[in-house]
Amino acid sequence: MKFLWTPSSHFNLANLFTFVNITAGLLATYFITQNNFTLAIILAWIGGAFDIFDGKIARKYGLSNEFGVQLDSFADFLSFVLVPVFLIFQASYAPSFNGFWLLIAAIVSIYYVISGLRRLIHFNLHTDAGAVDKYFTGVPTPLGAILLWLVYLLNAYEVLPAYGVLLCMLLIGWSLNSTIKVRHP
Repeated sequence: MKFLWTPSSHFNLANLFTFVNITAGLLATYFITQNNFTLAIILAWIGGAFDIFDGKIARKYGLSNEFGVQLDSFADFLSFVLVPVFLIFQASYAPSFNGFWLLIAAIVSIYYVISGLRRLIHFNLHTDAGAVDKYFTGVPTPLGAILLWLVYLLNAYEVLPAYGVLLCMLLIGWSLNSTIKVRHP
């Protein structure tokens, strides 16, 4: 079990937490395809909890390494970019739009995915393993996901129409790579 506490191990404790995040994201994606949005959201939040703990464990036990940084970004891309976009597309856009507006929804969704991916790549290129800045520049992808979950809920409870969801997704996608300063928790 020494590998759990070895920073160079791809299967150290911090990375195992990240693998659980990835697993939760994959399962959430599956349940979205089954229109089981409640279970998908629960799994996404479980993934989010494991995302919080993987970083804390890596820093506390000195397990940070480049592999873990890359793995964490992959998990973030899946759980905090693809899953919420896929959920909104399946739950909000597909039932509300067809033809031209469904194409616009697809373009906005792709824009968000590319924005999230760009943010994560930029973050990886400009951070050192184990380093934590006081502020993020631009909205981090987990916060972007939380904002998208709120947008989804507003739409699900018929407070926000699908056209409003489109606008919100555009704005949140833009904020991922903006100069907005967000305090690191």
